[in-house]
Amino acid sequence: MATFGIAGLQLELPNADNLAVCDAQIRAAKSRFPWLDMIVLPELATYGTSFEYAQPMPGPTERHYARLAAELGIWLLPGSLYERRRGKIYNTCPVIDPRGRVVARYRKLFPWTPYERGVTPGDNFVVFDVPRVGRFGVSVCYDGWFPEVSRSLAWLGAEVILHPTLTSAIDRDVELPIARTNAISNQCYFLDVSVAGPIGCGRSIFCGPGGEVIHQAGSAHEVIAVEVDFDYVRRCRKHGWNGLGQPLKSFRDSTVRFPCYGPGRRLSPALERLGRLNLRKAAKPPRSPRS
Repeated sequence: MATFGIAGLQLELPNADNLAVCDAQIRAAKSRFPWLDMIVLPELATYGTSFEYAQPMPGPTERHYARLAAELGIWLLPGSLYERRRGKIYNTCPVIDPRGRVVARYRKLFPWTPYERGVTPGDNFVVFDVPRVGRFGVSVCYDGWFPEVSRSLAWLGAEVILHPTLTSAIDRDVELPIARTNAISNQCYFLDVSVAGPIGCGRSIFCGPGGEVIHQAGSAHEVIAVEVDFDYVRRCRKHGWNGLGQPLKSFRDSTVRFPCYGPGRRLSPALERLGRLNLRKAAKPPRSPRS
């Protein structure tokens, strides 16, 4: 089997308990597109950005989604949830198979600091295999700004990167070319599915292994149902997109030692001069001149 049906659900959601809405939208997508093998929700879609609904995993919400995946016979990534674990909060995306088993949990490596306060970064990359289909990787929102994340997933064999997102600021405009760059530089499919209003600005994007835009959504509710062709991504990696660059092979074969990844990578004088990672404060008004 070389093709695989995936839907990203760009949902219009408030910052509240959206579990019933998410359940209904997953069912509607599978009913409308019976050929779907996987459904992906945006970051924090189920409960929004409040820690009020944070819960352990396994927990009641994850078990709800596991039962739903088994009922519909689909792979399900219900976006991410705030997870309580050993006294800490993580931004965690479960991966659930068609039998309702949680096969992985990805904890966001780069919380959007200093805004996403109180969230502990994860420390593991997650890839998982769909038998007789291919390998998938998971990242969440701000992780996409760090090329090392997608490169590590590709290095681990990911052919598709699933990227739940919640963006509500003007930087969504620059996240679109970032998504294309993650796709072309790693010769993979990159599905960035975002929350629409009122808490997000939508504009989900799905890119192919040549960096081409397969679909870019608007700002309202949208179901992005696509068919991933694994033979195509493998041809791109073997021969280059349209017979052009083969960056994964070049990276594999390179003997370059990158100084930023060496043992002293955190001791860069240039980066140290940037100061602490803090929330920007209002500028002080200038003093009035003395009369």
